[in-house]
Amino acid sequence: MAPIRDSDQSALAMFAAELRAARGRAALSRDELAARINYSGSLVGMVESMRRVPSLEFAQRCDEALGTTGTFARMQQHLRASPFPSWFRPFAQHEREATSLRTFELALVPGLLQTAEVARALLSTRMGADDDEVDQLVTARLERQSILDREEPPLLWVVMDEGALRRPVGGRKVMRAQVEHLIEMAQRPNVLIQVIPLDVGAHDGVNGPLVIADFDDAPSIVFLETALGGLVVERPEDVATVTLRYETLRAEALPRAGSMEMLREVAEAWT
Repeated sequence: MAPIRDSDQSALAMFAAELRAARGRAALSRDELAARINYSGSLVGMVESMRRVPSLEFAQRCDEALGTTGTFARMQQHLRASPFPSWFRPFAQHEREATSLRTFELALVPGLLQTAEVARALLSTRMGADDDEVDQLVTARLERQSILDREEPPLLWVVMDEGALRRPVGGRKVMRAQVEHLIEMAQRPNVLIQVIPLDVGAHDGVNGPLVIADFDDAPSIVFLETALGGLVVERPEDVATVTLRYETLRAEALPRAGSMEMLREVAEAWT
């Protein structure tokens, strides 16, 4: 399981203790609470023993079942970054606060648009990762996507290489569902997807993925992912350099309508 920082451990211990106490006051066994919230008794046990970071949905269902009026949902907010690798945690907070996110991906569908099946297939390739760790990482990745469902979601502008759509992550059925999900998400007014066709050949995106996060009341920042982890870039001249690179990639991509047409073609190809 991924290591948890001291501050995360403290918040997780509080969540676990409060859950045990609330369950005790309600005179419910683990299995009885699990039945009420539609989760397994083993999962309730893992949360109570601090071996699993609870999802927001889990916390909300506990609040409803135990009558705790949002207590567990509020505590869960302090745990949202716990399952992420330490190198991603600083950017996770920026991602939640951004008013727009401009991202480029060369080989994979961006995490904010991945289906659970694709996320699991990708995260399962990590050397030494056990099922419990993969479960936590998948949950964390899907919870990141909740920013797109809030009342005022950020603008998400995605430029991706066609190769990311053609790579058979998880198999043909999984990839068809993934591309169909992209088509569905692209219908939203705050999500724009553009695809760089394979026949473009070499382009500046072969140097790797990037994210530019923009804010209402703060300068933009950049997140770069490397083989060693992630790097948050804040120096204005560096942000300007990456922004120019992003604009160059946008110029190579199909327009919005053409990208949608390609997504539909790729979805059919995965049938």
